[in-house]
Amino acid sequence: MTQTDASAAFFAARDQLLACAGDPARARAEFSWPDVGDAFNWAHDVFDVIAEGNDTVALWISEEDGREQKLTFAELKRRSDQVANWLRATGLRRGDVAMLMLGNRVELWEIMLAAMKLGVVILPTSVVLGAAELVDRVERGRVTWVFAAPEDAIKFGDVPGRYRGVGVGLADGTKDQRSALWEWAPYEESRAAGTAAIPKLTRSIDPALIYFTSGTTSLPKIVVHSHTSYPLGHLTTMSWLGVRPGDTHLVISAPGWAKHAWSSFFGPWHVGATIFVANYARFDAEFLVSELDRAGVTTFCAPPTVWRMLIQHRLDRKPRALREVVSAGEPLNPEVIARIQEWWGLEIRDGYGQTETTALIGNMPGDPIVPGAMGLPLPGVDAVLVDPLTGEEAREGEICLRIVPADPERDGDAPRHAPRNLMTGYFGNDEATARATAGGLFHTGDVAQRGDDGVLTFVGRTDDVFKSSDFKVSPFEVESALLEHPAVAEAAVVGAPDETKLNVTKAYVALAAGVPATQDTAREVLAHARVALPPYMRVRRVEFFELPKTTSGKIRRVELRDREVVAYDAGERLPEEWREEDFPGLKG
Repeated sequence: MTQTDASAAFFAARDQLLACAGDPARARAEFSWPDVGDAFNWAHDVFDVIAEGNDTVALWISEEDGREQKLTFAELKRRSDQVANWLRATGLRRGDVAMLMLGNRVELWEIMLAAMKLGVVILPTSVVLGAAELVDRVERGRVTWVFAAPEDAIKFGDVPGRYRGVGVGLADGTKDQRSALWEWAPYEESRAAGTAAIPKLTRSIDPALIYFTSGTTSLPKIVVHSHTSYPLGHLTTMSWLGVRPGDTHLVISAPGWAKHAWSSFFGPWHVGATIFVANYARFDAEFLVSELDRAGVTTFCAPPTVWRMLIQHRLDRKPRALREVVSAGEPLNPEVIARIQEWWGLEIRDGYGQTETTALIGNMPGDPIVPGAMGLPLPGVDAVLVDPLTGEEAREGEICLRIVPADPERDGDAPRHAPRNLMTGYFGNDEATARATAGGLFHTGDVAQRGDDGVLTFVGRTDDVFKSSDFKVSPFEVESALLEHPAVAEAAVVGAPDETKLNVTKAYVALAAGVPATQDTAREVLAHARVALPPYMRVRRVEFFELPKTTSGKIRRVELRDREVVAYDAGERLPEEWREEDFPGLKG
């Protein structure tokens, strides 16, 4: 397939980063965002160019029962053209919003590619959402099309709206499901469509994907990404992952959330690597590690929760081909990094970004790792730490991106911002967009510290950090110390209101398997915190608790803070809570 000017610019920038593999300082110094013009479309200009005549496996999906599906790049190009032609004949048009509510199945990738080629705006949606959440998404997202398998499509019987449904795998549904979905178009009909090339009609600034944020503190906002901010922007993610041509990449991430597009779509396919998916109904650490080994996975990304579970299962044999291991979603604790280094001889490289961005900060291959640190800004990312009170740059402050006026002659009506991997704004919420971009900066809401070497370490959300007496307490630092105790599987730390100290440090702890939630365990955890932490950070209260999380797996500390405030205002002590004063010898 002939490269366009946009294609050539993209591949030149990509190849520059690949040429700097293992030399992150050079990559950061030399990289600049490519000028792809005003008509960039990743599915046309990148994927199809890579896929032309390419028999490399692009997508490999493995099931627990041993079934597998493999599609080459050439097959996915042909299939996505076929799907795009069928969707166009069915009535989808450029600018339509299509909710894509599918698990890790081949059709997910087919539809993503086809929709991008048509200029249809994709709204990835988790299959775990219920009818109430879907009502909100359909209404505020202005959804006109829904793609879902029968078990999820049936939920839309209680979801009002002017949208049409496309059933994926309707033949596999129950008789009742098929009866209820008789008006939904069967996706299988797409297999009879033609494979004529789809004309490229999109502009670079057109919306390509929209995401609902995970809503840890408020009603989810709707993030809009253009055909450049996400597809092009994920050059940073590619660099952080360390993925190369010929690699096989696996990420633990559910469809519907931004991280899935990061590492199960754009990042690996930027370089023509194979995306491997290990499907399972319930997490099984031994199955996962055996699949990493069997498939010859070279680059692996997982959230901290998965890394902690792997350690608890003491899976100390390194998968044979593994070269790069990374983590994202929440900060990774030093204890976990040390254990994998000891067992597998690999250092887990942390990375940081948001739904509003691609990867922003990370430890690239070749970077010296500071355990517990998130790393340095990635190539093309101009990140600064800003004191929220003074607005000045500081050694500790909110992570912000500098917003640079764009060239109006080149970018037309495009939002006047850089870097290229920042959202275009919050859909239908100009006020939230203005707040997030106030003062010529994009405000992430996350706080970090900068070391003498420039390396950034995560401190917490601006609304998670609390004061105890006159000291600021970072929940992440306390949680990291708690995780060093074998009884602690996960921990969430909040400030519990206190008349004297303003707040005292309270730990909500999910215990490791087999550990009883007893007085003796509480004493052990509090005693460990007393030794592991300075007095101002010391855990004064502990409660064994199932941690509340968003559907994307992030801990909702706001619920725990609210629980503490309610008890304090009522003058009550939470009945399952253990305090230092309950144990003579610990107080002080």
